[in-house]
Amino acid sequence: MTSTELTAGVTAFIPGPASPYQGDIARYWDGEARPVNLRLGDVDGLYHHHYGIGDIDHTALGDTGDSGYENRLISELHRLESAQAEVLLDHLGPIGRDDTLLDAGCGRGGSMVMAHQRFGCDVEGVTLSAKQAEFANRRALELGIDDHVRARVCNMLDTPLERGQVAASWNNESSMYVDLEDLFAEHSRVLSVGGRYVTITGCWNPRYGQPSKWVSQINAHFECNIHSRREYLRAMANNRLVPQAVIDLTPETLPYWELRATSSLVTGIETAFINSYKDGSFQYLLIAADRV
Repeated sequence: MTSTELTAGVTAFIPGPASPYQGDIARYWDGEARPVNLRLGDVDGLYHHHYGIGDIDHTALGDTGDSGYENRLISELHRLESAQAEVLLDHLGPIGRDDTLLDAGCGRGGSMVMAHQRFGCDVEGVTLSAKQAEFANRRALELGIDDHVRARVCNMLDTPLERGQVAASWNNESSMYVDLEDLFAEHSRVLSVGGRYVTITGCWNPRYGQPSKWVSQINAHFECNIHSRREYLRAMANNRLVPQAVIDLTPETLPYWELRATSSLVTGIETAFINSYKDGSFQYLLIAADRV
């Protein structure tokens, strides 16, 4: 086991990857610096690694021909990102100031900051990326909330949290990097009985038959393994997580992708998302489940 110095004397202990694939993912996110993630976060200092939902505010966008349009478009994309995180937090249930939350696959920490600002509680984040953890911890320090918000470099399938320690936990577009049985076993372990788990994720639609070519392109682009809707529900049932809500957010996320495809921040994967959502082979789901 090695360690790396983070900000203000915070040290993250970096475990050796449990598999070569996890090592690949750690290297992928350590090297990731896409403008679409960083530039959107620069709008207000909340750095996300997920997509957006909601209707486009065309009044806020204004005239496409003037010099400020691109900046307004970026602000609108970021507003939709944060709206997505708000919807996830809405589904965590009642959270007290003395509670602890877990963000599994926390990225650069935007959702953790939002959770603390809303509930006043402690938020633990885990990521395989030392650079993401350093970034998240630096932002928490800058905001003066580093005694409540912390990112650790560790495997979300084997966290250092105690059994029953957390009141609620979530994966926001990070569950496609792990085996779902292993993932939900760990969430079930760390959640208190009655605690709430929420995921927002893209999943392939079993009614389509098999993952479409668009889903395969998304897998290749992000080096991930998108699961089916059926796999999520089956693995939850096997690990004492009982769904309370299953919400199809696909219609709500399409406007984000269609707007992003017109921006200067395109990455080349926008067409795959738009086409797969439109042909029904890919879905954007929120699942909220209680630990029993």
